Amino acid sequence: MSELPLRAQLASVLGRSAASLSRATGRGDGSVIGGRVALKVEPDLLAKLAQGRRLALVSATNGKTTTTRLIAQALREYGDVATNEHGANMPTGHITALADNKAAVNGVLEVDEKYLPQVLKATNPAFVVLMNLSRDQMDRASEINLLAKKWRTALSQTNTHVIANADDPLVAWAGLGAPNATWVSAGQRWKEDSWCCPECGGHLKREVDPYWECPECGLARPRTTWEVDNADDSLVVPGGQRIKLRMNLPGDANRANAAIAAATAAGYGMHPERTIERLREVTSVAGRYTSVVTMGVEVRLLLAKNPAGWLESFAVLDPPRVPVILAVNAQIPDGKDTSWLWDVDYTVLRDRRVFVMGERRTDLALRLETDGVPFEVADRVDEVLGRLKAERPDITKVDVIANYTAFQQIRTAYGRVQ
Repeated sequence: MSELPLRAQLASVLGRSAASLSRATGRGDGSVIGGRVALKVEPDLLAKLAQGRRLALVSATNGKTTTTRLIAQALREYGDVATNEHGANMPTGHITALADNKAAVNGVLEVDEKYLPQVLKATNPAFVVLMNLSRDQMDRASEINLLAKKWRTALSQTNTHVIANADDPLVAWAGLGAPNATWVSAGQRWKEDSWCCPECGGHLKREVDPYWECPECGLARPRTTWEVDNADDSLVVPGGQRIKLRMNLPGDANRANAAIAAATAAGYGMHPERTIERLREVTSVAGRYTSVVTMGVEVRLLLAKNPAGWLESFAVLDPPRVPVILAVNAQIPDGKDTSWLWDVDYTVLRDRRVFVMGERRTDLALRLETDGVPFEVADRVDEVLGRLKAERPDITKVDVIANYTAFQQIRTAYGRVQ
């Protein structure tokens, strides 16, 4: 990339210094404060840091952190990658990620859905990667139909190449605004937010999954060139070749993330077989899917922030004999509105031991009671393990599903496992 102007260099140095001080004092990883300080000195710093790079912007309601990590993992085949793969997905975090690796030609940035149009305009990326859109943090975010419209408008004003999940109607409609697109059949388990046509409002016809179309205006699922086959655990690439995925991250959602990552890496010139080899090296993403052993019990951590995420987490739970802990907070990063709990079907938990934790455990308990799911209340994971060990000394495993800040609290209790 080209040399930064003097003002931008000063902003970058001051931002990195603020980030380092934040880390040294234990206040956080410094991504946000570093970006804020830098922006005070040079408001156009993001655009200047992006010049001369091949960037991919990754946005979705669910899976963007994991997909960002997977794409970055693949692209490290070519050298250093500027990325915010552990979060900090607003412009302040993007500035820190790019400033921390000024020499990297390739970059992968996770972008909060609300900020995608702004970051797209500032960075002029080579690729925009879109996976799904569903209800999330309704107390701060737009209705997803409005969000999709903003994406579509922003994409229509650029020359960026979109890599998108054709199975999600909202994402497909937004992506169709771009001049160039690669379409991936990545699946869509959660469909409750996409029964209506985003173009005309008509009822979408979904007779054979994953195909969809609007009988009123003719909007239909784009033709795909990449496809996930969950039954065969394989990825079908352009030309028809099948590549076994065998990912070390669990579930259909991560097969979808891998497919999107492979299609993106192909845009950088990487062969899909080599991409998948590199993706298999990823076993955890910022603590997601990590297992820790405490009190002789393996505790697996799963992050779920909204109805679609909880549905995917339920799909990767261990057999019913394995107890599950559910934890819900309602802090600012989670969204203070917990009404989304009523959109989740908890009946799948009726045949297992369930514990509830978190600041909003009462809300969660009421929801479980309504679905006829027996539960027990607890304050800490170790408390649950103590109860279980007293009753079943041979217990070896427990799953934990938590929303964002509850997940981070539990993760911190175990030393912020990676």
